[in-house]
Amino acid sequence: MHDTEELNQFSKEILDGSVAVHREMGPGLLESVYQQCLVKELTLRGMTVNTMIPISLQYKGYLLNKDYVIDILVENEIIIELKAVECVLPVHEAQIISYLKLADKRLGFLINFNVPLLKNGFKRFVNNF
Repeated sequence: MHDTEELNQFSKEILDGSVAVHREMGPGLLESVYQQCLVKELTLRGMTVNTMIPISLQYKGYLLNKDYVIDILVENEIIIELKAVECVLPVHEAQIISYLKLADKRLGFLINFNVPLLKNGFKRFVNNF
């Protein structure tokens, strides 16, 4: 488990890497394109990156036959949920908050690449951080 200082450093790399991908690719592409590019960018920066991570659904201690899927998991600690949408909706924000709780992770990012300036599509979420 990484300490807060390390997580903050990873966060900076994720933001910088996301900006680099957005600068290179621009808005208007499919989410899957941005996922491939961001995974490559973060890997080139020396980070451990996994994609399409299933999280089993539990209800009252029972494991149910349903998985949620995390788009990107960085350093086994940080969840990244990608979007390429006209605007981020409250349901998208609720999704990342739920993923943080279900996966018991402390830090996550919701990144919408379909914006003129990426800083307007980049949002940080915490869970007991």
